[in-house]
Amino acid sequence: MKKTIILVISLCFVLGSLSGVVADKLKNSNNAGGDELKLGVEVLLEQHKDLIEGKRVGLITNPTGVDQELNSIVDTLHNDPDVELTALYGPEHGVRGDAQAGDYVEYYIDEETGLPVYSLYGQTRKPTPEMLEDVDVLLFDIQDVGARFYTYIYTMAYAMEAAQENDVEFLVLDRPNPLGGNSVEGPVLDPEYASFVGNYPIPLRHGMTVGELAKLFNEEFDIGADLTVVEMDGWKRGQYYDDTELEFVLPSPNMPTLDTALVYPGAALIEGTNVSEGRGTTKPFELIGAPFVNSTDYAAALNNLKLEGVTFRAASFTPTFSKHSGTLSHGVQIHVTDKKAYDPIVTGLHIVKTLHDMYPDDFEFRAESSAGVSFFDNLIGNGWVREAIENGETVESMVDQWKGDLQAFKEVRRDYLVYTVSTADLKNSIEAFVDSDELKNDAARKLKLHLTAVERYEESADATKVAKHMESFLLLLDQQLEAERISESAYEFLYSDATDMLAMWN
Repeated sequence: MKKTIILVISLCFVLGSLSGVVADKLKNSNNAGGDELKLGVEVLLEQHKDLIEGKRVGLITNPTGVDQELNSIVDTLHNDPDVELTALYGPEHGVRGDAQAGDYVEYYIDEETGLPVYSLYGQTRKPTPEMLEDVDVLLFDIQDVGARFYTYIYTMAYAMEAAQENDVEFLVLDRPNPLGGNSVEGPVLDPEYASFVGNYPIPLRHGMTVGELAKLFNEEFDIGADLTVVEMDGWKRGQYYDDTELEFVLPSPNMPTLDTALVYPGAALIEGTNVSEGRGTTKPFELIGAPFVNSTDYAAALNNLKLEGVTFRAASFTPTFSKHSGTLSHGVQIHVTDKKAYDPIVTGLHIVKTLHDMYPDDFEFRAESSAGVSFFDNLIGNGWVREAIENGETVESMVDQWKGDLQAFKEVRRDYLVYTVSTADLKNSIEAFVDSDELKNDAARKLKLHLTAVERYEESADATKVAKHMESFLLLLDQQLEAERISESAYEFLYSDATDMLAMWN
């Protein structure tokens, strides 16, 4: 029996249906985390304030640095008598988010707090020793969007380097990956194409939180900072942002909604061409077009590809700034119909390739630099994809070419994942459901016996066999549900966790 699992609804339903004792047991599971999500900033202030008390604190943040009541971390720390906030640092778009993409924000004094604000974008991307003179610990609290070329993660990395060089502690206050933490897609960046829109060899969609990325950057790329990640409570890898109760605060001026974030890892490749990515409209990255495009023909061509989880609607728009400003442009709006089936990178490459093939006399990639590198190459992370498009190769052949590097990255990535599910977690949950009479003893025995077999491969880090046996575990769960030996709520909870574990090892 096939089930559609909506993770957050399932989790809330399960915990709501359990006795207090059983719910407490599930809250102690690493993956379940409890029925209440707490962001890194909330965990810091409620449980680990000692990490910043008695120290001079520098804060790297922007408008997304808020708690669940939308209180700014800047104001919260500034007004806390136990915290000495001494300096603010702004990434691209600034601390208050009032700068457009690419605009340099000069040093200034924040009107609300009277604190100095230093720009970490433009001329100075890495804090200088002078910027850190009055700082003992640097906090990073910014919402990422889950794409390699979103620059905030490199602001974090550069700040980690500066912290290491100046003997300053570094704290990352973790936040969810809006695209979930299970899907890892796209080519891994070739270091020869490193830039501020891709500084490390990670895939376009990395499937990690900023805290997990900080751990990976620190170890794999020898930053060596005195790093502490203040983890969230209650976040599960399978959760997209709208599977939580968090309000979406736009991380940058052209990232207004979660819909924007969903399409961004692929649609932003259009930035490397002469076609508008919808900047200057109310639907940036969802609207794609140019004056030379026939919207009806283009939408039909894309829909004929029958890409999973997405539909294209013929659309026309006039950007108020950026490419084709003030000129009527034609193209499509991207409508994601199934976010879990949708592959933004494959979709983005089809968008680019179809434009290239349909309008060979008008479509252009951005001009090459003196080194022969186009901005498109920086975005995709290599030079061969652009050549493949120009040579008429299929997107499927491109995907095949990057699979090996992607799988190798997944192996490395696994060592730095914080929000994980193990066989021990699943066994604990099974016992809790037996206690609540939501799982029959004979079904529990079968499930735990199967997990014992998986455990051996988990201990030896045999990813192929763990994944294979977890697929069988999901089938076994289906059988128990069909035989009415497990409640619907217990099934959904275990299926959710098992799916997250499978994705981690797949």
